[in-house]
Amino acid sequence: MLKCSPSNDVPTATPPVVTITSTPVTEGYDVIFTLTLSKPSTVATTVNVVTTSGTAGPGDYTSLNTTITIAAGQTSGIANVITYSDSLAETAETFTLTGIVTSNNTSNLVPIVATGTIFDNGIVISDIDFWLTKGDQSVKLQKQSSVLVFGTTNNGYQNIEVNETQTFQSVDGFGFTLTGGSAQVINQLSTVKKQELLQELFGSGTNSIGISYLRLSIAASDLNDAPFSYDDMPTGQTDVNLTGFSLASDMTNLIPLLKQILVINPNIKIMATPWSPPVWMKDNNNYIGGSLQPQYYGVYAQYFVKYIQKMKAEGITIDAICPQNEPLNPGNNPSMVMTAVQQATFIKYNLGPDFQTAGISTKIIIYDHNCDRPDYPLTILNDATANPYVDGSAFHLYGGDISALSTVHNAFPNKNVYFTEQWTSSDGSFSGDLKWHLKNVVIGSMRNWSKNALEWNLANNTSYGPHTSGGCSQCKGAVTITGADSFTRNVGYYIIAHASKFVPTGSVRIASNTSGNLSDVAFKTPSGKIVLIVENDGNSSEIFNIKYNGKWVTTSLESGAVGTYIW
Repeated sequence: MLKCSPSNDVPTATPPVVTITSTPVTEGYDVIFTLTLSKPSTVATTVNVVTTSGTAGPGDYTSLNTTITIAAGQTSGIANVITYSDSLAETAETFTLTGIVTSNNTSNLVPIVATGTIFDNGIVISDIDFWLTKGDQSVKLQKQSSVLVFGTTNNGYQNIEVNETQTFQSVDGFGFTLTGGSAQVINQLSTVKKQELLQELFGSGTNSIGISYLRLSIAASDLNDAPFSYDDMPTGQTDVNLTGFSLASDMTNLIPLLKQILVINPNIKIMATPWSPPVWMKDNNNYIGGSLQPQYYGVYAQYFVKYIQKMKAEGITIDAICPQNEPLNPGNNPSMVMTAVQQATFIKYNLGPDFQTAGISTKIIIYDHNCDRPDYPLTILNDATANPYVDGSAFHLYGGDISALSTVHNAFPNKNVYFTEQWTSSDGSFSGDLKWHLKNVVIGSMRNWSKNALEWNLANNTSYGPHTSGGCSQCKGAVTITGADSFTRNVGYYIIAHASKFVPTGSVRIASNTSGNLSDVAFKTPSGKIVLIVENDGNSSEIFNIKYNGKWVTTSLESGAVGTYIW
């Protein structure tokens, strides 16, 4: 072989090597060959690939003769080979795919070969169930046919190692806020279609996603068609004895729908939060902004007591309440400002003692606002009198970093943390929202000790309503009600479904390492299943091993894709 001395014209760095791998499939599904560079190249890499029959013949798969290009700066490409089902009872059929590198920037000197394996339907059982959603929407929460079998064959791919001996927090559930507007539009469906939707959202069947946690507004949120409280009075009048307190405004849509949901899932956990108290309790006599007047702290505590008791009388158990939604946001309709000191005062002198006196076990969860102000819940938790009444702190992520949950948890490890709201916008992209929300809301919150993960609005109409005047006009529901007999599933549906369908209430987070561009979180369910959720946050396909108890399987995710793995 001719050897040349290094010069300015001959690169001395070792060029990348191309390899090809594939995963066996059941007939009727694509064999996916992944071409991988050992390191990114500064120029595009092209590989001519061609299939050659083995025990699998032309009737078993579509032959391939094409060029695969791995773009400069990336490390992988995909070659798909379509396979066909037949009535023959072969255990397995194989063919080969040969690749010849045609670009001059790799160190491959000979063709590279991989085997495509096609298993007969029902012959081979995968160790892992794999559910996939892709950012381009070509696959949305679909169970894959990939045969993933644990083994011990060494390879050089990155590892996600799952360790069930190291445990963290238990899980309360995954879900959405059932706003008054959500209930209103869902109730506009026909009886048959509504029951179909509710079973899909809250049921435990094959086609259900098993939502296990709901957040409610106490009276109106901005996603009701108009603001109201449960004790509105004519201007200038008050009702300090709450004789006019009534759930009537929610008896048409919200409460009847909740009762139907509870028939499907009687154990669903429910959190409730007010956007505003009755305006006669506020210093500006307005639904927007203002603060609770100190002389009404005791009355407002009884307002919560009555709410919990009257909901219980309707057969609805409120597991937790927050004293105020987004207490540092005065601009919504409705809304109210409640400083950390005010909230601590309200809890320690009124809400906490009144719950005890009434025998109410509903949890009190503080803050319920963005991750940029962990000082707010810490102020309350540092109050020695307020602290015993508080179960934990709730967060949104319109500001700050999800690690704020760990900041608060680490300061008070005996107190819980919760993630209670994140919206998807009408002008957001499916691919961008899927990546960001899985990484931050689902995986991020769980890796930072949250007991739940909730997206914002469950349902709306095609105009992103109803909402109050000045309320959110771009908030996209998990589903859009498009007619009396039709609805569509939006990105929020798939964000939550990748967890809620597989990680029931009572599951426990277990240890798993993150690797490179892959974000992940793992759980052990009450039935003993292991569930691993992985999101590829990178710009190219990633091949990785899932390692568990000394064995591993090799799999891959495209850029922006999300996979849930169950075994």
